[in-house]
Amino acid sequence: MARTGSASTAAGPTLAVVAREAGVSVPTASKVVNGRQDVAPETRRRVTEALNRLGYVRRPRFGDGRMPHLVDLVVPSLEESGSGAVLHGAEEAAHDAGLEIVVSTATRRGRPDGPERSWLDRLVVRGSSGVLFHLTGPSAPQRRWLEQHRIPFVVIDPVLDPPADVVSVGAANWQGAVTATEHLLSLGHGRIAVITGERSTASGDARLAGYHSALVAAGARHRAEYVRHAAHDAAAARHRTRELLDLPEPPTAVFVCSDRMAPGVYGALAERGLRVPDDLSVVGFDDLPEARWLTPALTTVRRPRSEMAATALRLLLRMADGHRPESTRTELSTRLVERSSTAPPGSRPGAHG
Repeated sequence: MARTGSASTAAGPTLAVVAREAGVSVPTASKVVNGRQDVAPETRRRVTEALNRLGYVRRPRFGDGRMPHLVDLVVPSLEESGSGAVLHGAEEAAHDAGLEIVVSTATRRGRPDGPERSWLDRLVVRGSSGVLFHLTGPSAPQRRWLEQHRIPFVVIDPVLDPPADVVSVGAANWQGAVTATEHLLSLGHGRIAVITGERSTASGDARLAGYHSALVAAGARHRAEYVRHAAHDAAAARHRTRELLDLPEPPTAVFVCSDRMAPGVYGALAERGLRVPDDLSVVGFDDLPEARWLTPALTTVRRPRSEMAATALRLLLRMADGHRPESTRTELSTRLVERSSTAPPGSRPGAHG
């Protein structure tokens, strides 16, 4: 919040006030605010300190009757199937707010110390009101750059736990995994395996913990050999499924912690002449489009990607208007979508739980 007094107005200090405080010209102060690189380090330091000390707000606040016109959305890849739902949710929320969305991929992001026309510099040039990051947030130098230029940002569905002061919107991964495992238990499965992603990711750890919690709550036996890690792709999941089927006591059901891995599970079963769900029930997680394309269609836990993006955009707009969220972490609920890939344990030898 801007300080009151002769050095500021109700809307905050002007750039001229900041320049006078730092002992530089207004054009020089403007270069610092706009991310220009042709400023001496010591001059940049003095201007930045003046900006922070006076509470300078880089763009008009919403309350003055002028709305910002665009927000940036950074996605890992436009080919990633979940990006479509994120873009849809962000676009709808932006439309409601009278905004436009500028979409870019993470591979096109520039470094804060890169050339003037880097991705970060372009944020300032086009007057972006804030940035939404999907899955992967900004690096530490990029966070500092965004904070210095008073550009708010929110991370949607972060893969890794973001720093405590970074605002993010995610899904209830732990509860979703509990629901998936409880569904299999309710069908009578006692031998339930899990194929999860790589170790030490926020969502993967939460889903694995939810699986374990559901087994413990039901008094079901935990078997370490039923826990397999893959790389969130079908090929790795196919290999892990083969390993599970080769166990002396193979599982009758498997919880796959990402829909992307489910085709690999189906493929490994087909190699052995086995079928879903007659020989192995399968539950996924995410409710990606491919979950409906599989035969049989995949029972899965729906992660509300569109709703997460819309919630993140609304939070971003409040942050751009000077309001800090009460909590930096928002979690939206998940729900089980029952299709045709789960059933009571089948009739093949040794298949009953």
